[in-house]
Amino acid sequence: MRASSAMLPILPLLVGYVAAQKVVGTAMGFAEGATGGGDAAPAIPADIEELKLWLGDDEPRVIVLDKEYNFIGSEGKVTEMGCRPPNNKCPGNGGQDAINGANWCADKPEIEVTYDKAGIKGIDVASHKTILGIGSEGVLRGKGLRMVKGVENVIIQNIHITELNPQYIWGGDAIQTFGAAKIWVDHVKISLIGRQMFAASSGGSTGGSVTISNSEFDGLTSWSSRCNNKHYWTILLNGEQDSITLFGNYIHDTAGRSPKVAGKATVLHAVNNLFEEVDEGFDVTAPSEVLAEGNTLDRVEEPILEDKKTGKLYTQDGAACDPIFGRDCLANTVSDSGSFESKDQVFDAFKGCPAVEPDNSINPRVTAGVGKLGCGGGGY
Repeated sequence: MRASSAMLPILPLLVGYVAAQKVVGTAMGFAEGATGGGDAAPAIPADIEELKLWLGDDEPRVIVLDKEYNFIGSEGKVTEMGCRPPNNKCPGNGGQDAINGANWCADKPEIEVTYDKAGIKGIDVASHKTILGIGSEGVLRGKGLRMVKGVENVIIQNIHITELNPQYIWGGDAIQTFGAAKIWVDHVKISLIGRQMFAASSGGSTGGSVTISNSEFDGLTSWSSRCNNKHYWTILLNGEQDSITLFGNYIHDTAGRSPKVAGKATVLHAVNNLFEEVDEGFDVTAPSEVLAEGNTLDRVEEPILEDKKTGKLYTQDGAACDPIFGRDCLANTVSDSGSFESKDQVFDAFKGCPAVEPDNSINPRVTAGVGKLGCGGGGY
């Protein structure tokens, strides 16, 4: 189809606009060195099918999202037997029932569930990809992203992932990794997810490395597993020998797993994050190790799950960080919250790790999330 004469002067401007899109900042922490699609020419996928094709092929790509890509209904709906968990004390009035994922419903009362199939499994993302939103326009609705064993060097920046069967546990994960390396998630907003907002799983792979920075985990929901309008399934780090950096994120209105660190020898460096209106914070089990510094906890009911805490979590300020990072550990700020004190030594696990410089001048409530490129810490 031939372009009209009125459109001809506009086309070069559009091409130039797309070509000008590029990643803002650089990855810090455990994803340091990630370049994604590098110098590949930025391009906008026409629809959800082209988006899936580009994300999964072998070509380095800079994929620009300038609109909402809506996957709801694209794979049909499924009606089958799920279950009603014991925690759902308010069925039909703000509770969360469950799809029978991983045979989770085996010992729970059965109910019929109808859900959108597209949300259950994320789009497979191959190595050397950049996914970059324009302004606040880049939205993935109804489907998340996953990076499996062998995938490396992926940047996901400035997009919103939302509406993955939020009424059902096992309704879908927003972002999931399986031992993938040099994965940088930056200025991403995640909301209304059925299962995990972020999950680092094993799947038989080891040694994943991920940085999540300047991102918003928005737990406000009309379907809560605890009937309190707060999402429970927030951040699950359950891989094997994974190294994770959380920097400058805004995690709010969540009921649990904020984060849950339950992997085999997972190492987590949590720096300058804001935890606000959170029921359960750090849930750390052996042999995982966590260094938390420069974070702000505001109205966090249980910052550390003491009854489950078998892993190591270090939260103190002072000179203990100096042999590792060449600087003091930064104090955490706690207000209207439970105790956030632990003196377990974790520093052997951080030897040789990339340094992250805390920055108390950033306010994740203002700087984290989609549409805020140029704000926040970590290379800006």
